[in-house]
Amino acid sequence: MTLTQLHYVVKIADTKSMNKAAAELFVSQPALSGSVRDLEEELHIQIFIRTNKGIVLTTDGEEFLRYARQMVELSRMIDDRYGGEKKNRKRFSVSTQHYSFAVEAFIELGRRFAMDEFELAVHETKTYEVIENVKNIKSEIGVLYLNDFNRKALTKIFSDNGVEFIPLFSCGISVYLSGTHPLAKKKKITFSDLEPYPCLSFEQGDKNAFYLAEEVLSTLDYRQIIKANDRATMLNLMTGMNGYTLCSGIICENLNGGNYVSVPFDTEDTMLIGYIKRKKMPLSRIGQEYIEILKQYGAEG
Repeated sequence: MTLTQLHYVVKIADTKSMNKAAAELFVSQPALSGSVRDLEEELHIQIFIRTNKGIVLTTDGEEFLRYARQMVELSRMIDDRYGGEKKNRKRFSVSTQHYSFAVEAFIELGRRFAMDEFELAVHETKTYEVIENVKNIKSEIGVLYLNDFNRKALTKIFSDNGVEFIPLFSCGISVYLSGTHPLAKKKKITFSDLEPYPCLSFEQGDKNAFYLAEEVLSTLDYRQIIKANDRATMLNLMTGMNGYTLCSGIICENLNGGNYVSVPFDTEDTMLIGYIKRKKMPLSRIGQEYIEILKQYGAEG
């Protein structure tokens, strides 16, 4: 087994096509197929199934791919650190639920590092995709939350996907709404206060189990629920329809503007903000810096 073969497997899995992978790797399709076949024979497993619709991973292949991605990423990190005179751009990527503070922390990270030396990426996305991105090393870090309701289910998903959760800070639950909302000036908001207004929730696609919801207390019996795909739409719905969402209450006026407020919700429930990373894979220097920036939001709260 060689590192080149691992690169081949990752590229085929990403493109789902032997021909596309061969073109991007600048090798012939027969040479690529032969190399993967040799690897499969050496490991005594079948990694891919060839179908009329493209390449599909087997169960063994899915497990092997997780290790292959990790080895390829470690190889890249070694090249970045010890690659000799050639100056490679270091990469850092974070995936997050729709948290403005996680994006604001990313912006601060960009200010601290020379952008000609780093290639940075941030993905504000669905809960399951945050986990998938970290599992597949598309992102080094994933930012999300746990609470009493989702902890057991998500902890199992983390374990099954080879990632671990590290707590950052705990916070109470707040109602996030427009500054012009009829409830905006209340000191505390109850569930009955919210009944006349639509609850806003981020769409989770096919993976829409309650424990994957980005909003806490997702199982409450809301009279009206409106789904949205992005934070900008969510803010527009808050302003235009007096909608609200339940969240950590950490407000980033630099990103969302000053037209929104966070009011404590009348509940004893809390949420634990944290991050996930690949098990046994140390954080890069820039990853450590990002985590230190995130911790400040807990200290400020």
